[in-house]
Amino acid sequence: MMIDIKILSPQGTVYDGKVLHVTFPGEMGVFAVYPSHAPIISALTGGNILCFLENGEIRTFPVRNGVVEVENDRATVCIETANDKNQDYGQDI
Repeated sequence: MMIDIKILSPQGTVYDGKVLHVTFPGEMGVFAVYPSHAPIISALTGGNILCFLENGEIRTFPVRNGVVEVENDRATVCIETANDKNQDYGQDI
């Protein structure tokens, strides 16, 4: 099983894909989401979103703050700013 994740910022879609699991920088600490996770809405603080892909790659997305909603193996993330450390979007955090 996989999780569908969409990371959105005011600049547009930062990432949209499937992951094995993902970690988020929550207000109470870093937490992980795996398939079949219970529904949750959480505020995000400064840190990194780590997306663990099926091919073994880990995609890193630095964030300042935002919110994530997880439900039915789908994570929707809304953040103020982000960039994928694996690509150059021409924006700084």
